[in-house]
Amino acid sequence: MKSIFHLAYHVRDLGQARRFYCGLLGCEEGRSTDTWVDIDFFGHQLSLHLGEPFSVSNTGKVGNHMVPMPHLGIILAMDDWKQLASRLSGSGEVEFVLEPQIRFAGEPGEQATMFFLDPSGNPIEVKGFNSLEQVYAK
Repeated sequence: MKSIFHLAYHVRDLGQARRFYCGLLGCEEGRSTDTWVDIDFFGHQLSLHLGEPFSVSNTGKVGNHMVPMPHLGIILAMDDWKQLASRLSGSGEVEFVLEPQIRFAGEPGEQATMFFLDPSGNPIEVKGFNSLEQVYAK
């Protein structure tokens, strides 16, 4: 069964969120009110509501890195990942928690990854795969 996910979480400023998710990441805005905005987050529904974001700590150990937990992530085809990584790296607007890099090189599940925070401090991971069939490779 294939479907799209819906995730709702807090941001401190809807204007900043719109500029970040739509302007920088290239997502599309959906419905909104004065207290929330829906974002088409790479084909999934992300609802951003005004409020205090959840607590985050770097407690997820992946390879040799400690990554922010909890976090939202998306998986892209490698060419799309490279385009986004280039746009974010060149923007001067993103401070990476984990710079764009290749993880598990030469192993099953080899992937590109990068971690960064939205303006409210919500962590996002973007992965890239040469073949989406490798996402669950063991």
